[in-house]
Amino acid sequence: MNSDIDFDKEWQKMLSGEVYEASHTKFLERLVRTKSILREFNALPADDLSGQRRLLRTLLGKTGGRFHFNQPFRCDYGCNISIGENFFANFELTILDEAMVTIGDNVFIGPNVSIYTACHPVDPEQRRLGVQWAEPVTIGNDVWIGGGTIILPGVTVGDGTTIGAGSVVSRSIPPRSLAVGSPCRVVRTV
Repeated sequence: MNSDIDFDKEWQKMLSGEVYEASHTKFLERLVRTKSILREFNALPADDLSGQRRLLRTLLGKTGGRFHFNQPFRCDYGCNISIGENFFANFELTILDEAMVTIGDNVFIGPNVSIYTACHPVDPEQRRLGVQWAEPVTIGNDVWIGGGTIILPGVTVGDGTTIGAGSVVSRSIPPRSLAVGSPCRVVRTV
């Protein structure tokens, strides 16, 4: 871990999709801070909705006025996540938000969904160096993501789309589509 590297520069490289030094000590400090907030959020009583929303508003980059996350919820930084109005996430949502994750209005996410932005080299020598990059994920308005879905880096899910349960979304899905499978493919428009 090289703390001599300019952290702010590495953070900007991360957000812009460039290769960055992921093992920098300040990245690890931010990850630990986020874990502390999430531990508190996930331990709150299920009926303490105002406390849950308060904590998530301190963590997430942007929220609409109406949103709900069933516990537990996990993410890497939180500040790179933007959710719109009338958002619902079921149990076990995991978001690796090294790049921006932008989620629109009226989005419903089933249980055990994972959204990934982090990318790692396939070359083992490069992985050992601790470098990585990230690609943003965008989920439009009026989207339903079925349980057990995995959304990979760089994907956009268009407005009005439904992603079937258990899908692996490795490519962008156009608006008003029903898409399912591994890899996820459009089966019809809606």
